[in-house]
Order: sequence, then C-alpha cells, then structure tokens
Amino acid sequence: MLSISEFSEMCHLSPQTLRFYHSEGLLVPADVNERSGYRSYTFEQVEQAMLITVLRGTGMSVKLVRRALDEPDTAPVLLQQHIAEVRRLRQAQDEAISDAREFLTSWPEVRRHHVPEMTVVSKSAPALPAGSGEYDWDQVDAGTNATVHDVIKAVEACGAVVSGTPWRTWATKTAEQKRANLTMEGPYWLVKIPVTADEQALAALPGDLEVQSFEARDELSIFIPGRSSMAKFGTAISRLLTHPLETAYLDISRMRQLLHDDGIETAAPLCDLDAPETTD
Repeated sequence: MLSISEFSEMCHLSPQTLRFYHSEGLLVPADVNERSGYRSYTFEQVEQAMLITVLRGTGMSVKLVRRALDEPDTAPVLLQQHIAEVRRLRQAQDEAISDAREFLTSWPEVRRHHVPEMTVVSKSAPALPAGSGEYDWDQVDAGTNATVHDVIKAVEACGAVVSGTPWRTWATKTAEQKRANLTMEGPYWLVKIPVTADEQALAALPGDLEVQSFEARDELSIFIPGRSSMAKFGTAISRLLTHPLETAYLDISRMRQLLHDDGIETAAPLCDLDAPETTD
C-alpha cells in the first residue's frame, strides 16, 4: 500500500487533488483509516491515476472523466465530443483575438458615402423560433448566410451576376413583422443581393425571390469586425445616431447590415431635413 504522500509523488498529483478526486468518486483510495482518515492506495491505482491525468489534461471535466471511466465502451465517443467542443472554443477564442487586434489597432469609425442605384433580389430569412428567449445572433447569422447562399445559387443559375456585397434589412411589410421588430422574437430579416441581369434572367428567377430597385442614396455606415452580437449592434447604432449632422438626419428605420466575410457593416440613409420621406 502507498500512503497519500507516496502516491502523490509517484503520480504527480497533489494531496489536495487526490482528496478532491476522492470526494468526486473519481479516484477512491483502496483504504481509508476510520480513526485517522489517512488514505492509502495500491500500485494498481497508478494506472488509473495516469489515465485520469491524461483525460483531465485535455480539459475534460471531472464529471465527463468519471463517465468515461465508468463506461469504458463510450470513452472514445466522449473524447471525440470533447475534442469537437474544444475546437469550437478555440475558434471562438481565435475570432475574439482577431476582433481585439482590430479594435485596438483601428477603432471603428463612421463614414459617409454615396450608394448608387441598383437592382437587388430579395428573400426572407428564417425567423427565430417563438419563445427562444435571448435573441440569438449566431442563429440569425446562420439563417441569413444560408439564405444568401441560396439566393446567389438561384441568381447565378438564371444567368444573373452578383454585383455587390449582400445585406440584410428589417422586414416591415406586415403587421406581424413590425410587431416582431419590438420583441425578442424579432426582427424578421430580408436578405438582399445586388445583381446585374437582363429581363430574361430576372424573369427566370424562382417565385420566392423578389426583384426590387434600390434607389441611390447617401449613407452613414460603420464596420465592426467579427461575428454579430447585441453589444456590437448597439454600438453600431449608437455611433451612427450620435454622428454630428447639420442639414440631414439619419433614417434608422431603413438600416441595412452589409454581410462582409470578416464582419458587419451597419448603414442607414441620410435624408435632407427639408426632403420628403422615401421608402426602399
């Protein structure tokens, strides 16, 4: 039998860690003295301690390691699931590091620019499930990106050419869509793809796609790198609304989000103070 100090030294696990593993049922001593509480281990338990150390070294939780030891047949599957989660977390960390570098190197600034008239093809993106709770920007991005892919595929199949950056904008045609813009279930999004195409190509588009004319306009926009989040959305809107203007106002109701590969550019049209309101 090995004392806890001997076992600790042999396995490179501190006595505190061994006591913790004991309390969690992960590595139970071969014997515990009823009077002194001293723990003793066998040489055979060194192998178990080694396996636990290896699995814990991957970042697996104590609960998951205990399950892998209790159900050896499932251990490879559990490890593979853990590897997938680690890779997902690493990707998220890499994206966060990239965002941090962008923000610290060049803080996003509002810019003013002119957008020419163009033809766009529009399609509704999937709505979030009702009662989904906190607004899920990852799910919104996944839905709009899938819709962009579908629209581009349909457009190119009909002989049209994508001629600009896709964007999404609030859907406000129906009362339900307008209501959703004010709740956690919304907003509903429309995806719009700029295209160059003749009438024959546009007429051949599937029925669930709508061809629209986007009027030329001056805009304020701000690009924020990385994946979408409520904080980034709020920052973009705040920076746009507080940008100083003298003879114009910003129509945030006609906001659009341009879907760049490395981030989102939030833009809204500038309207002359004396000019009548228009709709896209």
